[in-house]
Amino acid sequence: MLLALAEFEHLEPPSADGQKRIIADIFEKRRLNLFVASERGKLVGYALYFYTYSSFLARPTLYLEDLFVLEEHRKKGLGLALLLRCIHEAVKQDCGRMEWAVLGWNKKAIGFYEMLGARRLDEWHSYRLTRDKLGQISGGSPNAPGSLKRTG
Repeated sequence: MLLALAEFEHLEPPSADGQKRIIADIFEKRRLNLFVASERGKLVGYALYFYTYSSFLARPTLYLEDLFVLEEHRKKGLGLALLLRCIHEAVKQDCGRMEWAVLGWNKKAIGFYEMLGARRLDEWHSYRLTRDKLGQISGGSPNAPGSLKRTG
């Protein structure tokens, strides 16, 4: 499913080691949560999510990392069912909100989310530090001399 998502998004799929890590992060380390959709015993869609935290709401945020349904299984309500399952989970976990990102070219997804009442956040800009930059900044170690000290 993740390989199909990478193809759909025109992105490089995770390496074999990356695929093993994500499986471990879901099923062993429990860093990520997963809902799946199937038809006749075949996996046809999934929603991958985790929690962040809003200091201003003083509540967790359910962050939807991936919502994907194989193309030949779209328009059957599976994407909506997966999204609703995430919404119910956010309510169950007393989340203050639910967030996700959408690629700008994915007009069908944007229309789908906006039809449900989701609003695009124009006032926020997303930033990213890649793994190599993280290593450069930290000197390769989380406890490198001169690094910021973490509390808690």
